[in-house]
Amino acid sequence: MTASPASDAATTLLAELVEHGIRDVVISPGSRSQALALAATHLAREGVLHVHVRIDERVAGFTALGLSRETRVPTAVICTSGTAAANLLPAAMEAFHSGVPLLLLTADRPPELRGIGANQATVQPGLFHPWVRFAVDAPVPGDGSWEGLAERAVAAAMGAAAASALAGIAGPVHVNLPSREPLSGALPDGYTATPGAAPTPDAGEPLVLERGPRTVVIAGADAGPAAEEVSHAGTWPLIAEIVSGARFGRHVVHGYRALLRDDSLGGQIERAIVLGHPTLSREVTALLRRDDVEVIAVRAGGEALNLNGRTIAAASVAVGRGDADRAWMGAWMQASAASVIDLSEDAPDQDGLNSTDFAIRRDAVRAELEAVRRPIDREMLADAVWRATWPHDRLMFGSSRIVRVADAVLSGKKVPVHANRGLAGIDGTISTAMGIALASQASGAAGVTRVLLGDLALLHDVGALLLPPDEQEPRIQVIVGNDGGGTIFDSLEVASSAPKEDLDRVFYTPHTTRLEHLALAYGWEYQRITTRSALDQALTTPASGRQLLEIPLAR
Repeated sequence: MTASPASDAATTLLAELVEHGIRDVVISPGSRSQALALAATHLAREGVLHVHVRIDERVAGFTALGLSRETRVPTAVICTSGTAAANLLPAAMEAFHSGVPLLLLTADRPPELRGIGANQATVQPGLFHPWVRFAVDAPVPGDGSWEGLAERAVAAAMGAAAASALAGIAGPVHVNLPSREPLSGALPDGYTATPGAAPTPDAGEPLVLERGPRTVVIAGADAGPAAEEVSHAGTWPLIAEIVSGARFGRHVVHGYRALLRDDSLGGQIERAIVLGHPTLSREVTALLRRDDVEVIAVRAGGEALNLNGRTIAAASVAVGRGDADRAWMGAWMQASAASVIDLSEDAPDQDGLNSTDFAIRRDAVRAELEAVRRPIDREMLADAVWRATWPHDRLMFGSSRIVRVADAVLSGKKVPVHANRGLAGIDGTISTAMGIALASQASGAAGVTRVLLGDLALLHDVGALLLPPDEQEPRIQVIVGNDGGGTIFDSLEVASSAPKEDLDRVFYTPHTTRLEHLALAYGWEYQRITTRSALDQALTTPASGRQLLEIPLAR
């Protein structure tokens, strides 16, 4: 077989990635990237790398994002040149704004073919410039070496940035890899790699906060258990979005939106400590814009949170001296207890069903039958999914109307939650969830990954339903609240300004897609569910592989 500098360089790069802790690579097929793909699949056979193949680069990018979300270790995604590279942009933007490490390895034509009309050649260097921690246009193999690129790329993805403002903040990295023909050749005899330890971020020095001011802890997307720990240590109320992974513990505030509008509670806040990226309520946004509130934001994504123009950024926070303000905490907890929403009203009346009084038993049976027959609404759907999900599971929320409903009504529970709230787009939801499922189940989690989303978010990422037949099937339930279009716009400003026919056509975007046909085409098990009892049964007895559960909802 002909020797190939491209293959020699690719084997060096992939081996160094493995040696620096990379365990997952997502590949989209293409000719220019063949040397990289062949080196990766060889290392997969050696047992030192997991390779996932996706034919659509946008799906590949978000699958890699999901893998990295779960592991907090960079996942590499490999693609060919041209529009293939551009399709990684949505995942790169989300990774940047969410602080998720990602390695974008884009194959390219050599520099002499750029700008002269050569086939499948465009200007790829700088393509992701505003959204990457580090970018390099590597030399063509034979003109220079790719040795050492992996170490630099992994370090940058984990937050080893030259700019101090980005130090410790994970994010995407772009490594552009041009090559000349021959595009692949024989791999070196005995080619393998020695897996290194997974990279870890530099947490930085914590900002120590005294207990004095009237304080609340705000937990936005990806805040994680650290927000509950800060709240507990400071004896401060915890306002935790449902996507935060921090809605648990004794200090969680229920009904936080109304309480933030209450002058006797929200109006008295003097300091807000923010972890993660809060995006789900106008009340939190209004609080963080106030000039009279000191805001300390633990940096998590590519842009520092600074809505009031004077927010203090911190790598992390710790609680210092001072006495806890138990009156402040008590007022919030009392109001929180009064704001809990009881979603168990449809539970059977066991006393009535067991009564010896015929009339009481008859009324209890009638009430139970009415509850069983009652159509599922968004609150009921969110509650059922939340109740069925436990710490060994994973839950992914799409950026659909239902995530805001869930945020408003669900109580506290320690559940690993994911959501692409960096830019809060609906794209890539299923792809991301597939990556989360693959990573969590590979690491030994015995649970199920559930993704709760709307019908348009499903249709936007329908290509993610495709799984190669030779790859391991994850345990995943895609739960679709199908209201026939984008009903989130019914609650936005445009609903009051647009003519109804225009609102429907260009915002609600109605459709008549038969989801069962999609499920069949892609090899997913399908159920259409219309009652709460059937929903509970489907959620608590999941299939061993991929399930699509459709729940019709009223607009």
